[in-house]
Amino acid sequence: MKKIGFIDYYLDEWHANNYPAWIRNASGGTMEVAYAYGLKDSEHGLSNAAWAEKHGVQLLDSIEQVVVQSDYLIVLAPDHPEQHEILAELPLASGKPTYIDKTFAPDRAAAIRLFEHAAKHGTPLYSSSALRYAAEYTETDRDGIEVIASLGPGAFHNYSIHQIEPIVSLMGADAQRVMSIGTKTAPALLIEFGDGRQATIRHLGDECPFTMAVKYRSGSSRILKAESDFFQLFARDLVAFFASGHATVPPEQTIAIISIIENGMKALQQPYEWIELPCAAVHS
Repeated sequence: MKKIGFIDYYLDEWHANNYPAWIRNASGGTMEVAYAYGLKDSEHGLSNAAWAEKHGVQLLDSIEQVVVQSDYLIVLAPDHPEQHEILAELPLASGKPTYIDKTFAPDRAAAIRLFEHAAKHGTPLYSSSALRYAAEYTETDRDGIEVIASLGPGAFHNYSIHQIEPIVSLMGADAQRVMSIGTKTAPALLIEFGDGRQATIRHLGDECPFTMAVKYRSGSSRILKAESDFFQLFARDLVAFFASGHATVPPEQTIAIISIIENGMKALQQPYEWIELPCAAVHS
């Protein structure tokens, strides 16, 4: 049985509550979340000690203890990417396969630093939104995509990744510039890729399912609605990453995604103006 360690800002949050069962199912019981550490207690939920007791996980006193005792590591704090560099410093120096939860980093510079730190120590690393793994997206043809129009729920700052991640997976990391084209209550972003290709994301409220219209240069189009169990599909990829040490998500795509989000936040403050994006290359 391989042991997985959680490192979180606080442990009583949706991802930490669900990952143990997903991992157990996806691994056929060969991997389990055994250890955990939280930097602080939740202000609106269970304490870290109560969470650990509820989930049958051993709460440890430090990140170092989790790193030493675990075979694989997951840095959580999904809604606090600004905490990821602090929480991931020791895991990424360990050489043990490490997953950092979405949103990977608060900005492009931090994303590059995380990958460089991992590379320096030979630590396998990746991050992704679970929406990347929706079967409707992974099974669609990537060749010749000209335009993608994406819709989804949630706020831009923490939910835009769920639309941007699959777009970059389908269209590549060569995003060139972004422009805000939405409203305050329905934010939207236009993303221009190389060769004049475009994608839009729109946040239309909690009742709007993740949906994507894909138009090809051939003139054909497809409507894709993410109805598959993308969380379990993500868990299978995560388990395979731990077993092999091989990440299926290229670092340049993750950096491009973070760059789009970072500059998309700036674009929201100056609508209908293009903001140029830097190159997504990794320096290691």
